[in-house]
Amino acid sequence: MRTILVILAAALLAAGPSGGSLALASSISPSAATTSSASGSTARLDGALDVPDDLTATEVSFRGSAGLVMHGSVISPVRARSGRAGVVLVHGAGAGTKRDKLLGEAVAFARQGLSVLIYDKRSEGYSLFQRSYSQLADDALGAVETLRRQPGIDPAKVGIWGLSEGGWVAPLAASRSGNIAFVILVGANALHPLRQQTWAVAAGLRKAGVRGSFVDRAEPTLYRVIADGGMFPEPYYDPEPVIASVRQPVLGIWGVHDLLTPPRETPPIFARALEQGGNRRYTFRFFADADHAAHRTPDGGVTRLPELAPGYAELVGGWVGAVTSGRAPVAQVTGPAPVQAENTVGVPPAEWWESAGVQAAALVLFLVAFGGYPVVALVRRMRRRGGVPAVKAARLVSAGGLVVVVGGFAYLFYAIMTGGKLSSPGPMVADRPLVWLALQALAVATVVGTVLTCVRWRRSAAPGERVRLGLLVAGGVVFVPWALYWGLLLP
Repeated sequence: MRTILVILAAALLAAGPSGGSLALASSISPSAATTSSASGSTARLDGALDVPDDLTATEVSFRGSAGLVMHGSVISPVRARSGRAGVVLVHGAGAGTKRDKLLGEAVAFARQGLSVLIYDKRSEGYSLFQRSYSQLADDALGAVETLRRQPGIDPAKVGIWGLSEGGWVAPLAASRSGNIAFVILVGANALHPLRQQTWAVAAGLRKAGVRGSFVDRAEPTLYRVIADGGMFPEPYYDPEPVIASVRQPVLGIWGVHDLLTPPRETPPIFARALEQGGNRRYTFRFFADADHAAHRTPDGGVTRLPELAPGYAELVGGWVGAVTSGRAPVAQVTGPAPVQAENTVGVPPAEWWESAGVQAAALVLFLVAFGGYPVVALVRRMRRRGGVPAVKAARLVSAGGLVVVVGGFAYLFYAIMTGGKLSSPGPMVADRPLVWLALQALAVATVVGTVLTCVRWRRSAAPGERVRLGLLVAGGVVFVPWALYWGLLLP
């Protein structure tokens, strides 16, 4: 079952629920720090960054959690003033995410007069199935201390910026250090990761027009099984107590069309937690026509353009200037109302009867019961034994059950792997994916076939045939609650 869960989790998490690709990369190895300045806008093979002519890139190394040597670049204006502010950028989800993924933000912020440290995210200890926000926070703290020591930077004016998953990491780092002057969060989430993830994929599917049991039942059920199997990292991490312990000024930024973090629900939770901790120095800003990362989007958050939302970089520069001058705004919330079609739904831990172990046992039973019927017939034919005439209803249960179980999972994985994009559900009928409707029809036929096979089984006189049909009926009986649980027998 663990092998199955690994495959499932890879499919689910690769959909990118938390702000970035989760492709794996090799572990970072130690090397000496180097310095370079260049023009352009791409990453070189040696890890150094090429930046536009009005900026410089200084390569740095620092120690992250558990002593891991990490590498980054400090982007600064060519004519940088002394005593300037600085900010460390913390990635969204993704193992081994390279620093150039955040180069666009770094360039935009540096042009506002800041020095910006971006670094290669760790691969060691971080994967599709393993991560620690505490460890990532310690990595970020190592980057903060490195930036505070850079020439020309006022160490009292260095803050931290976190995108998506970094929105869990940055507050945790800030709560641990008095050396962080401010916190900037983009697309941050104040809910449990598993709740956010199930909502994000469902939001994409609903954006594609999907309704019914596929999105309401099957999608969250699969995530609960993954989490119960221990393959979803930190599924029930609670960010609220950490947010309440943040004492620094906070700038929260959300795109109006965020499809990965619920943009209507999250900001009030942040505000409530901050105020419970006595911190009213927060500014929340919503950007029109912007997505999860506050980039421009032409289609309601489905497509991310390279450009940042107009005014985003200027807001960061002006706000940091005010905060580091002792003029932090108090409880400001501005911008257009966010678009969130559906509220999130709680995703409680699985009960014993719906656990990953029970699901694995049911899957094994289906493979043996449904697959055993044709296998026995094939063996009889190969041995040239006279066989009992096949029962049409039994054939239906065998073939239908296998197709529903295997095909249902395959289709669910495909739709979730594509992140609920507009094309992923395929053809639709009455707001239901045609493939899912076909599987539901076959599930109903399998149940009917089970009833008919049960009648034949009771009348069968041949002991061998009674065993074969009995096993098939047992699989069909278990199939009924299983199909109900997964939404295959629901509208």
